Amino acid sequence: MSSPQTFNDLEQWLNQHRVTEVECLVPDLTGVARGKILPREKFTEDRGMRLPQGIVGMGVTGEFPESGPYYDVVDPTDRDMQLRPDPSTVRIVPWAVDPTAQVVHDCFDHQGKLVPFAPRSVLRRICDLFDAEGWEPVVAPELEFYLTARNTDPNTLLKPPIGRSGRAETSRQAYSIDAVNEFDPLFEEIYDYCDKMNLNVDTLIHEVGAGQMEINFFHAHPLGLADEVFFFKRTVREAALRHDMYATFMAKPIAGEPGSAMHVHQSIVDKATGKNIFSNPDGSPSEAFYHYIGGLQRYIPAAMVLVAPYVNSYRRLSRHTAAPINIEWGHDNRTVGIRSPISTPAARRIENRVIGADANPYVAMAMTLACGYLGMKNKIKPKSEMKGDAYLSPYALPRSLGEALDWLRRETDLHEVLGKEFVTIYTEIKELEFEEFMKVISPWEREHLLLHV
Repeated sequence: MSSPQTFNDLEQWLNQHRVTEVECLVPDLTGVARGKILPREKFTEDRGMRLPQGIVGMGVTGEFPESGPYYDVVDPTDRDMQLRPDPSTVRIVPWAVDPTAQVVHDCFDHQGKLVPFAPRSVLRRICDLFDAEGWEPVVAPELEFYLTARNTDPNTLLKPPIGRSGRAETSRQAYSIDAVNEFDPLFEEIYDYCDKMNLNVDTLIHEVGAGQMEINFFHAHPLGLADEVFFFKRTVREAALRHDMYATFMAKPIAGEPGSAMHVHQSIVDKATGKNIFSNPDGSPSEAFYHYIGGLQRYIPAAMVLVAPYVNSYRRLSRHTAAPINIEWGHDNRTVGIRSPISTPAARRIENRVIGADANPYVAMAMTLACGYLGMKNKIKPKSEMKGDAYLSPYALPRSLGEALDWLRRETDLHEVLGKEFVTIYTEIKELEFEEFMKVISPWEREHLLLHV
């Protein structure tokens, strides 16, 4: 049957697949799957669950602020949210022993309103803004990740895994078919899992780094694709463990190797005509196309912390490492942050190359669409096209998590579009993570400062 749309459809789907357990999931700020596992009968009886508000408003360390603006949004008494399943998100859990389903839930308060700082709520909010204009955003993510040997000691450097040849990669293998085939059993299982979960994955390639892969998704509506990326990350990590290796979506897991990105292709369709508004009837780029780019250029630097969410994220964004350092734009130019790939007028699109693989997919989609939306609404003109090497231009993005937080706090236009409650929770949590990181002394500091300063 097609994707369920109602609770009755969902019940039929669960019956058809003889489901005995249901994983009730909600993505937190990091993109981690939080929730509960319920027996099928309990899930059917409750049609939802309750969790504390703070569950979707905590950072990667699981810590919460002790005081401050955070508690102007999250009730200090730690009240419950009402979580309701979105029937369209139901998937089988292909690695479970017993028939198990997984369903993404939306978060509501006691008045029945979406919890504004839940990542899925933020993306819904942005999609509603497009809908009010008669626009339908269409996106297609490209997600990079590394396969590594098992690593149980955080103080030990990561290494590429051993392939079927019995050897690990020691050189760059960009687009190598044989290098992908080294891990055939793993990728066959990943594709099998994705097929059972109806994830619309397309092309698999070997990227530049040793053990670095990329998977492309077919274009679709942002909310559904964010769900698919959320499921896919969980799936790849699970499959890798079953083959005695790790899969990581860290932005920069290995020194000296390229970082991992989540490039998002995006276009806008006029819902009345079904036409791509980035192209004029004669096939030339439209004003909306240029205004969308203008919005990305104007607001991406301030929104950077949303798609470079950790201290590690900024290690990826360095010159000549296959990652952008500014928000120049150009046609078929991979040195820029905003690229327009070669395409037909009907398929004209814009690729945001700034986003890291470590970004929460819901927040990442919301960020890039919000910036483009503001560009079209405010008719922001872009800079002249970059036709050369954008790495020769100055840095135009924040260089650290602390700097990025300051930029977002100052950009009130983004607060209005994304929601002030979300921006408050997000910045407070990231400030806490940054403070925790600053308590750690790195090996570099001991090596170069201990006896020399």
